[in-house]
Amino acid sequence: MAKIEKVPTAEFHSGYGCIIMTAVVAVVAFIVWWSWYSLVTMDKEIGLLTQPTPVVMPEIVPQPGLEQRLADFAKAANAGQTAALKLSVAELNALLLLAPDGGNGTYKDMLRVKTLDAAKGLIVTDASLPMNTAKFWEDTKRYLVGEIDFAVEMTALGPDTKVSAVRIPGKTVPEGMLKGMQMYGYLGPYQTQPTIGPVLKAIKQVKIEADGLLLNTQP
Repeated sequence: MAKIEKVPTAEFHSGYGCIIMTAVVAVVAFIVWWSWYSLVTMDKEIGLLTQPTPVVMPEIVPQPGLEQRLADFAKAANAGQTAALKLSVAELNALLLLAPDGGNGTYKDMLRVKTLDAAKGLIVTDASLPMNTAKFWEDTKRYLVGEIDFAVEMTALGPDTKVSAVRIPGKTVPEGMLKGMQMYGYLGPYQTQPTIGPVLKAIKQVKIEADGLLLNTQP
């Protein structure tokens, strides 16, 4: 049987490989430069909007009977039963006392619910959010202090809350920074938590009303 040999029909110039390698190096260099530029630029913008120390949030008043109501709702939700729970502004703040540390501190030190905007479907809060610096390895923080509006978004793992708007007195928040903050879900860390996660997943509807936040296991 005759042996088949592949014979090139065109010449290969060694310069082609150099061109390809040069292009690859240029692309990698651009990515590194752009990442560095974005980090430095964003770090500078955040620095203009933040302060070196947090503000002390008003004391939260515990709400009698809240934990039992939560337990009853969780029990019904985990059992697949129809259940509804309405939480006032004071009770939403009391919930912050029960929220475990998500890795950057507890929400009781960062947020206070002020009002509920039923028309826009927003939770309006006072905030003192810790933010990293570009030198993240130094574990230093700065704080964004102002008002933050949160919108409720339903996901496959239940409700999540995401930033809708940020207001800092006397300052304008860049659109790019706002979009970056809107990517993070504040209930995300709890959606996979063994105790809280199943309850969140059982919630199928969240309605923001003027006098409270209504949770329901039915759509």
